[in-house]
Amino acid sequence: MRSLGMIASLALLALGLGAAAHAQQSSMTFFITSTGSGKGADLGGLAGADKRCQALAAAAGAGKLTWRAYLSASAADGKPAVNARDRIGKGPWHNAQGRLIARNVAELHANNNISRMTALTEKGERVNGRAETPNTHDILTGSQPDGTVVAGDPAKTTCGNWTRSGEGAAMVGHHDRWGLRDDEASRSWNSSHPSRGCSQDNLRASGGAGLVYCFAAN
Repeated sequence: MRSLGMIASLALLALGLGAAAHAQQSSMTFFITSTGSGKGADLGGLAGADKRCQALAAAAGAGKLTWRAYLSASAADGKPAVNARDRIGKGPWHNAQGRLIARNVAELHANNNISRMTALTEKGERVNGRAETPNTHDILTGSQPDGTVVAGDPAKTTCGNWTRSGEGAAMVGHHDRWGLRDDEASRSWNSSHPSRGCSQDNLRASGGAGLVYCFAAN
């Protein structure tokens, strides 16, 4: 009888922990995608990237919110440029553990709480940094430090506005705030350096996996 009681207690504890974890993730308003598109920087454009953020959030119990990928896009085909900072709502944003990332857009681009310890996936898991294998700290953004689009040829700054998986490049940031040098670019979460290309192999070669930041816009 004592064994049966212990088993029942453990089962209830497990259910309680599971419910608590789900509650934390349902209040999540920021995450890094746990996987890339599989096609390098070809995310299906901004709409495709948003759709991926929404689907991953829904699978984690946070699908009632409207999710946007933190990506900028250049003016092209008669459409105006899009700045990542203008797509993500007003904040505040919290990770899957409930930790504050930033209170608002200004704080996000000045003094946020993004680091390897806080920039978690929608599953509440850490993303590999520069000191780990494989290194996947390059996060696609196409943005300058202030969250506006990088000027220039979109093929070389946003992989053709997130539609290319071959030649080209995209600006990336380091979620772990660690690069090859001790300078602002290496520590930048959203604007560190251009990728070596747009394919999955090219992104992997410079320390990436085609991951993006996702923010709840409401």
